[in-house]
Formats: sequence, C-alpha cells, structure tokens
Amino acid sequence: MSSKKVVILPGDDAAPETVYAAMEVMHSLALPLEFVEFPPGEQWVRGETDKAARAAIDASDSTLFGSTSGKTTAVTYLRWGKETYANVRPCRFLQGFRSPLAHPEGIDFVIVRENLEDLYLGLEGPLAALAPLHLHSRILRSELDTDEPGRYAIKVITERNTRRIARFAFNLARQRKAQGRPGKVTCTSKYNMLRESDGLFRRIVAETATEYPDVAYEEFIVDDFARRLVQMPQMLDVVVMPNLYGDILSDAAAGIIGGLGLAPSGCYGDHYAYFESVHGTAPDIMGLGIINPTATMLSAVMMLEYLGLEEAARRFRNAVSKVYADGKVLTPDQNGTAKTREFTRAVIANL
Repeated sequence: MSSKKVVILPGDDAAPETVYAAMEVMHSLALPLEFVEFPPGEQWVRGETDKAARAAIDASDSTLFGSTSGKTTAVTYLRWGKETYANVRPCRFLQGFRSPLAHPEGIDFVIVRENLEDLYLGLEGPLAALAPLHLHSRILRSELDTDEPGRYAIKVITERNTRRIARFAFNLARQRKAQGRPGKVTCTSKYNMLRESDGLFRRIVAETATEYPDVAYEEFIVDDFARRLVQMPQMLDVVVMPNLYGDILSDAAAGIIGGLGLAPSGCYGDHYAYFESVHGTAPDIMGLGIINPTATMLSAVMMLEYLGLEEAARRFRNAVSKVYADGKVLTPDQNGTAKTREFTRAVIANL
C-alpha cells in the first residue's frame, strides 16, 4: 500500500501528551504513514507556523489534532477551510470504563453533529445594531426592543448543510446496520420553539429519511432527547443534530460512559477529514504525565479506518479494550494510578 501523509498538530497545554502517546502506538504498528509534525501551540509563531500548517494540511491525507485553547490556530482552517461538515462523535462503553450508570453495558451510538454553522458562525453584536431591521417577536407579538442595552447572536441553519449532514447520518446508519447494529437515525433539535431554524433542520432530515427506507427514523425535541440520552442510551444508534446541541450533548454522552478522556471524534468533509479528542487541553495537569490518552488513541483509530488501514485500526482498538478489561494500568480519571506513559506501554503490549 502506498504511503499516506498525516499532519500532526499536537495542540496546547497537556493535549500534546495524548497525541504523542497515540503516535507511539502507531509507530509500533509499522504503518505506511508519513507524519508531518508541527510543534505544540505554545511554540507557534503567529502567521508563519499557521501558514506552513495550512500548506501541509492541503498536501496531506488527514490530520491528527490534539486540542487547542487558542494557540494552535490552524484548527479553523481544518473545519471551515476544508469544509469538514460532519463531526462524528462515537459513544461506546467498554468493559472497564468508569461509568456513573449502574448498567452502561450495550451503549454504542454515534452523535453526528453539523459542524459549520448554527451559532458557531460568531454572528454577535450590540442589540442596538438590529434596530433598522424592526424585528418582530413571534412569542411576544411585538417589535423587538432594541433600546434595552444587550447583545444578540444569530443562529444560521441552511438547507444545503442540513441536507448533507442528514445524508451523512443516514449513510452511517446504513453502514452500521450492515455491521449488525440497529440501523436507525434519531433527529433532535428545538423544533417546537425555533420553528424556522430548528424546524427547517427537522423537516429536511425527515425528508431525507424517505430516501433511506431501509433505515429506521425517529425524532425528539432536544430537551426530551437529553433525558433519553441518560435514561435509555442503549436505544440509540445514529443521532443527528445542529452544531450547538451536538457540542453540548456529546460531552454529556461522554459522561455516561466514563468521561471526556474516553471520547474520540472525527470531522469529515467530502474530500478531507481530521481527527481529535472531544476533551479540552487540560492545562491544570500539563506536564504531570497523567492525562488519559484514550480519547486521542481512539480518534487515531478512526483516522486509520478513514485511511483504509482497517486491520491496524482493529488491532489498535482491541489493544485499548484489553487494557481496560484487564483494569490494572488505568489513569487517575479512571480510578487508576498509571501515568500516561505506562498506559501507552500497556496498549502496545496488547497489540
């Protein structure tokens, strides 16, 4: 197999420790990968490093990214520049995960989050700027009072982005069904209140469902879905939702299996994908060598699958699973005492 080029963006604070751990496992697998490595965000030169990173990303097959607190600026290019519109966040319980639920067995679903719009466009400003629009509130049945000091934020839902995230979710559900999973898509948004924006999201997803008669479909208002996420997560398969809800609820999903240190993700476009853990940069434990690298490792597994290295991905995932099933070499967030380095060695030993 010809070599694939992978950009490594270690990220900021403690995040690089998890990326280097994942790289160590991949090196042990002797993969046909060429790593193009950049320094942690603390060492970036504004403008110069970012420009080089963008060029490297354009010349690569994928990127493995840590997490950023704002120092690693290329993440904006990875999302909007490469149009990676589908943020895929698996939630799967493995034996040995420290779940707060009494019976987490069988949790295995995926949140598919629209990744480019909603409130994440950053369209905010002083309330007074809306005065020339004479906006009318459907709820208050009166014109918006823009004389009151305050701020606004604009939520944007487009037909194009909703339709392609919907199709992505249904195609994923179809793939999962072929692997023995339920083959069901659940749509959630606040369509009962936000009838124009979230209502549009719901309508287009429901329309898309008719193109996939072999995939089951259901929909719930987002607050009801939040309850179901905690109360009956085993009933879920593929869940599709707008950007903001996806960001919030995927963190909640990580919580039910044992924490953010266990939660991987991938951001997919039509022509590119990058992979990162769901958790942040953990500045409070930077340099202590105790951060859990599981989320980044499982993100690397997703990347290997994307690159067509399925057997290596299977070995990597199974090795992580064996470490948790054994339960002897776990990091402090999972009630263990192992250092990041020890955990990594244990994974390599199980390859």
